[in-house]
Amino acid sequence: MSQTLLSILAFVPLVLAGVLLIGFRWPAKYAMPLVFVLTALIGLLAWDMSLNRVIASSLQGLILTAAILWIIFGAILLLNTLKHSGGIAAIRRGFSNISPDRRVQALIVAWLFGCFIEGASGFGTPAAVAAPLLVALGFPALAAVVLGMMVQSTPVSFGAVGTPILVGVGAGLDKTGISAQLVASGSSWDTFFHLIYSRVAITHGLIGLLMPLIMVMIMTRFFGKNQSWKEGLAIAPFAIFTAFAFSLPYMAAGVFLGPEFPSMIGALVGLAIVVPAAKAGFLLPKDTWDFADAKDWPAEWMGKIEMKLDEVAGKAPISVPMAWAPYLLLAVFLVISRSFPELKAALMSMSFGWSNILGEAGVSGTIEPLYLPGGILCMVVLVTFFLHRMRFSELKAAVGESSKTLLGAGFVLIFTIPMVRILINSGVNGSELVSMPVAMAQLVADSVGSIYPFFAPAVGALGAFIAGSNTVSNLMLSQFQLNAAQLLGVSGAMMVAVQSVGAAAGNMIAIHNVVAASATVGLLGREGITLRKTLLPTLYYLIMAGGIALLAMYGMALSDPLMASR
Repeated sequence: MSQTLLSILAFVPLVLAGVLLIGFRWPAKYAMPLVFVLTALIGLLAWDMSLNRVIASSLQGLILTAAILWIIFGAILLLNTLKHSGGIAAIRRGFSNISPDRRVQALIVAWLFGCFIEGASGFGTPAAVAAPLLVALGFPALAAVVLGMMVQSTPVSFGAVGTPILVGVGAGLDKTGISAQLVASGSSWDTFFHLIYSRVAITHGLIGLLMPLIMVMIMTRFFGKNQSWKEGLAIAPFAIFTAFAFSLPYMAAGVFLGPEFPSMIGALVGLAIVVPAAKAGFLLPKDTWDFADAKDWPAEWMGKIEMKLDEVAGKAPISVPMAWAPYLLLAVFLVISRSFPELKAALMSMSFGWSNILGEAGVSGTIEPLYLPGGILCMVVLVTFFLHRMRFSELKAAVGESSKTLLGAGFVLIFTIPMVRILINSGVNGSELVSMPVAMAQLVADSVGSIYPFFAPAVGALGAFIAGSNTVSNLMLSQFQLNAAQLLGVSGAMMVAVQSVGAAAGNMIAIHNVVAASATVGLLGREGITLRKTLLPTLYYLIMAGGIALLAMYGMALSDPLMASR
């Protein structure tokens, strides 16, 4: 079979997933087992993977599934704990004091708070935390998931304290070979690496200036009683003000401080500026926008998790600052646990895993329950139990409700993530073929020639769509992107930068991220509807990133030290 046919074949599982989920609106619990089986067959028959490697990859996927389910459980448990403590009722009350306008609430909770959680934790946590919080504030479950998924764009490249850059790009490039070339041209790896992540920050910062507005417009168009783009556009001055309040410190941190803190610094500065501005009514339209009455919502908007506030009747009301304290503690715990090496090592010391599964080199999986956001979330729940003076029966009810919600997500993810690992691990095979994701990337590059920089972000997004991770996409494709840049004689640093930007955008349509976010609000089975609505912002992001790549490489003729060494 020719390389072109093999590359086309590698796309088939993704096409099938898209057709079933988006075209036929199949629930993921039916679509993903079928896609998993097809992927395994292509790996065995076309890629000549050994049966042992396919099984080992599937087992690796199950270990990763357990880690993701632990995060989901923690996020749902915190929400249910606050529901039973009376915290959710207080949070709702507090937002009416900032602004009763749902557009403003979306900008503050989904965008700014979500960006902070992404910066501190990453790995899909913002949607898992922000979506149920939005439901608790009175948003439809489907709207909450769509908004939560859209947050997984601009802040993602610097999520989890810079992991996609530090680990994804840092380990995805041939550092030894590149360093030798750079030294020969009088430069260094550190200079080249700084060029990459500063260009990531600037590119994201520019594209992200419209993301808050797009987020609000999608909310008013698809979830408003008038289904109006115009009602979202009416808050444009405040939405763009919010975007600048985040993007300017975000870009400055990316250029001057390094890849660890841009998303967190951007979000903290943004919150400090935007919340007082909202309270003062600065740039806000005169009308207040809200959803239709909940009884008029379509059934497909509704999740199975409800916030019945009468369950805490009879308890003394909790103050708004005390209600928000668990989320503040979550942010603080996440930052501390990722910033202090000794504490990080202590939390990671509890680890369960399997190295070289079934003897397959490099196929390993570990779970670090205390270090993962799920562990941090559970610690916050324990603190909340005492802080909010809860009864044991209330905590027990929260644990029971959270466990039930988890079961549906578990079934879907035990097929989705093993499928991903088969694709990624297919580079070791009996026919000496590149892995399926790299084969797909090569097909795109070979098809478009010198305008490839425009499509480079889409290749990064493809990697994230497959893996559900900016980090993994960068690990798989950074070196390929650098090689493509060198063949075209354009800036490798810029090409790797737009790879990371595209991979961040791909998180908005990554299937297992959608499943994880849907699980937190009891919305499993409607993943295709969410994907249809997040496609638009994903396309915006990729077109803008591609345009910036072309302008930078051919219009501005950006260079880098690596070009001088050739």
